[in-house]
Amino acid sequence: MPHSPTLSAGEARRMTLAAQGFSRRMPDAVASRHLHRTMERLGVLQIDSVNVFARSHYMPMFSRLGAYDPALLDRLFLSRTTHYVEYLAHEAAFIPVEDWALWSFRMQAWRRRASAEGSWMHAHARTLDWVRAELRDRGPLRPADLRDDAPRERGPWWDWDAAKSALEHLWRCGEVAIAGRVGFERRYGLAERIVPAAVRESSLPEQDAVRELVRRAARSYGVATISDLNDYYRLRDHGGVRAAVADLVDAGELEPVTVRGWERGGRAAPAWRHRDAALPRRIDRAALLTPFDPVVWFRDRALRVFGLDYRIEIYVPAHKRRYGYYSLPVLVGDRIVARVDLKADRAASALKVQSAWWEQHAAPETDAPRIAEELARAAAWQGLERLSVSGWGDASDAVARALGGRAAAVERHVHPRE
Repeated sequence: MPHSPTLSAGEARRMTLAAQGFSRRMPDAVASRHLHRTMERLGVLQIDSVNVFARSHYMPMFSRLGAYDPALLDRLFLSRTTHYVEYLAHEAAFIPVEDWALWSFRMQAWRRRASAEGSWMHAHARTLDWVRAELRDRGPLRPADLRDDAPRERGPWWDWDAAKSALEHLWRCGEVAIAGRVGFERRYGLAERIVPAAVRESSLPEQDAVRELVRRAARSYGVATISDLNDYYRLRDHGGVRAAVADLVDAGELEPVTVRGWERGGRAAPAWRHRDAALPRRIDRAALLTPFDPVVWFRDRALRVFGLDYRIEIYVPAHKRRYGYYSLPVLVGDRIVARVDLKADRAASALKVQSAWWEQHAAPETDAPRIAEELARAAAWQGLERLSVSGWGDASDAVARALGGRAAAVERHVHPRE
């Protein structure tokens, strides 16, 4: 049997970043087609409610395309369902509406678990029927609409929390789809009125759906291990993923490769390269990454590919945080060189760098100006006029000096952890 090709760790990084769109030139002006094209690469856009700097689903487009009008994303993703809907295609995420059928196996599995005797849906059948009837009679509703308009004569069984849970269960089962959002609040409607019939009726057998999702994950990653491919769409089925990989290898879509530096226990970790994966000579890009960017969202892969040991510290008590509340990895070239904890102080029109830390692969003298440029770009994107840098973190002073060399109003502030 011939030996599989060998990639260096740097080649694997560049291949991953190219697959994710970081080797492409940023457009001079971002239009709808650029957002659609980026979604074709990503396949999924994870949603998160934390808004200390910018909500997570806005960030991947900014990282890849540069400054754009967030209202454009709102129109395409949040306000209507022509192109995209929400489902659990990693965690809660936007997906192309035509992909709804790919998830029928997950919807059916949820329905089986949730409706079994003794389950929540079994115990709350009356609430579920009432919620279905409300959606049928009134169209898409927010949870608050059920609370505000519930008839008081419904009796002691009425429970608004149960009604909210009913909407979530029906969404997970595929009976209900998200019809858009008001602010950040979901509007739930019957899937039969939101997702086109041709899409709903074209569900795939689980084996075929998993194969297609593995194909897409491989294309989005460029080069990946079984664990990587399993995590991209949270398939939680290594056996099914391995079978899909074998099929895709036989079809010539995936090629087994060895990546130096990806060894575990002294042995090479099996990996596969997608046939369309490009290997650029270099990546010349600086970018702020949300914690839920596909480049870093799988922590095992972030450590293996970038040497980034990354955890989100939102739920860590403030006095125990190592890097800050919501630190963002910073990409320069093909390396993760730093992490910065950002806060948009909109009342003061300031972007606050609450902390800044170097990573092991940083070259501070050359990386600090690139980070400063990206922070200034981020402030302008968010409509913030000033930047303020605390003294917390071993990269803070270098970032502040680099920002001071730019035509931007830069201040210093004191973080409680200093």
